[in-house]
This record gives sequence, C-alpha cells and structure tokens, in this order.
Amino acid sequence: DFSSGWEGEYDFCLSSGQNASNLEEYVALLDGVFLNEVMLQINPKVPSQRINKKINNDASLRIQNLSILIRQIKSYYQPTLERFFFS
Repeated sequence: DFSSGWEGEYDFCLSSGQNASNLEEYVALLDGVFLNEVMLQINPKVPSQRINKKINNDASLRIQNLSILIRQIKSYYQPTLERFFFS
C-alpha cells in the first residue's frame, strides 16, 4: 500500500479541507521530511539518506533535507529524461 506508514502523521496533506491558518502544517510539509518519505515510497531502491526530522526552524537542516529530496527526484527521473532527450 503506497500510503502505509505516513498517512496518519500527514493527514493534512491528503485531505481536501486543509486549514490554511495552521502554519505548523505547512512547515511540516516544507521541511522536506514528508516529501522525502513520499519519494522513498515511490522509489524504494534509492539508498536511504539520513533525513533531519527535528528541524526546529533551522534553515541549514531544512536545506539539507530539500537537497536530499532533489537528489532523490533526479535519481528517479534522470534515466527517463535521458531516454527521452537522447534517443
């Protein structure tokens, strides 16, 4: 099941009735933890990298998480893009 393991923790991302006034929900999304977990579900073959789950408003930790996310996205899509552009 694709959603197993994180659906309860991040229900706000899956529901259509998001509460825009709850800043913590958006921060949890923007810190990179949830998106990295989603990419791990999409592409479990990629070697797991340590994600900082306790950001505490530290910009350097958030950047580190988002850099890991970008690497995961690149590793997932790069073979497809290379076939598309170079075939």
